[in-house]
Amino acid sequence: MNPSEKKCVNSNDIILTLCQSVANVLTSATGFETGYAPLVQKITKTVLSPDIGTFVMFTGSFSGMVVINFPKETAMELYRGYMLNMGLPDEEIAKNYTQEEVSNTLGELMNQILGNFTRQISEELHIRIDQSQPKMLVLPREVQINISVNLDNPIYGKVTFQTESGNVFYLELAMDDTSFEALKDFESRGTISPDDILEQYNKDL
Repeated sequence: MNPSEKKCVNSNDIILTLCQSVANVLTSATGFETGYAPLVQKITKTVLSPDIGTFVMFTGSFSGMVVINFPKETAMELYRGYMLNMGLPDEEIAKNYTQEEVSNTLGELMNQILGNFTRQISEELHIRIDQSQPKMLVLPREVQINISVNLDNPIYGKVTFQTESGNVFYLELAMDDTSFEALKDFESRGTISPDDILEQYNKDL
């Protein structure tokens, strides 16, 4: 999404940015490629479903909620990949998706995903989005929980993701059906990282 070239940004553009954040954060965190289907499925509600369901609310210039549902095989692959990538010895890694370390890790990854998403949206559109702390539930196979969010004109979408090993998980999004139209030409704000500052400093020496 490049606002300097695109005069109007709509809900589908925002969903695409979210999908890119999910794929990029998980790929970076685990060291294994995570991709997503090129289609968004229209749904009528968001649901937490087995084996681990996570959700985060966001508010600001527009509001909504992100739900990600992980089957146990996917949960364990992402958890294990993240822990190994962080240098944790194999013998210290949890072996069952019901262990607290697994849901805590997925919650941390969810936090990173939404942080990346809200930062990109804020920088590119010059708006403000805030997120809540992620909530996680380990659910038995027969349980599904409907999650509702108070939106004036909501849209709902579902996107299928796939890990490098072929395991899948599902992102569901409820958000204001909104669009942003440019009043004038503008560029993304962008952020300068400490590495960029150091590199520029070394060049100036």
